[in-house]
Amino acid sequence: MGVILAMDTATPAGSVALLECNRIVTSRYFDVGVQHSQHLAAEIAEILHMADRRPDQLEAVAVTDGPGSFTGLRIGLSTAKGLCLATGAPLVTVSTLESLAARLPYCRHLVCPMLDARRGEVYAALYDTSSGMRPRQLEAPRAEAAQVVMEEWARSETIFLGDGAAANSELLVRHPFAQMAPTHCFKPEASVVAWLAQYKLASGDTADLATSEPEYVRNPSYRRIRQDPLTARAVV
Repeated sequence: MGVILAMDTATPAGSVALLECNRIVTSRYFDVGVQHSQHLAAEIAEILHMADRRPDQLEAVAVTDGPGSFTGLRIGLSTAKGLCLATGAPLVTVSTLESLAARLPYCRHLVCPMLDARRGEVYAALYDTSSGMRPRQLEAPRAEAAQVVMEEWARSETIFLGDGAAANSELLVRHPFAQMAPTHCFKPEASVVAWLAQYKLASGDTADLATSEPEYVRNPSYRRIRQDPLTARAVV
């Protein structure tokens, strides 16, 4: 197994990692809001330098493709595609929610990762991680009110994690079957993305560079900008 470069920019806490022969060689976090475009390339260059590896040695490039921050997802995927075009390495995309669920392997309860989706909603999906291998998806990712997610999916003991769970901790403590995961499991992590990418790469499940797009789960929203005719300045 060669070198897999993995990155995650789906949330404010981005990360990059190198995996080789089923071993994490190096990984780095950069919690910079959503300004990933200013840091991602430098972080990739740094971990390659630290590990004494070259881009042309990459067997694959892996990236989370959503859900998450619309801007962050676009930056991560475009950077990953650029590396693949430059090196010839295949692209592997991994669900952000699956990568969160994979942080709780061998869990005897159901696992529900939740990311803050704003507008009073969370991005959530439901997984079985009891095998310790790649999480098995039981419910597909969706954008929904946290209370609705808990009422529908936490009908037996269920572990919640992610910044969406943290933002709704008061609801969780009132729900009889909801439990909160340890806080160190709350952020996506590129080393987990690399680990999951191994499974997809082994089965030939790679992404098409020309057609791959972020899995937003819901449509991006934009604010219309108009110009003040008197000052020619943009007005939101």
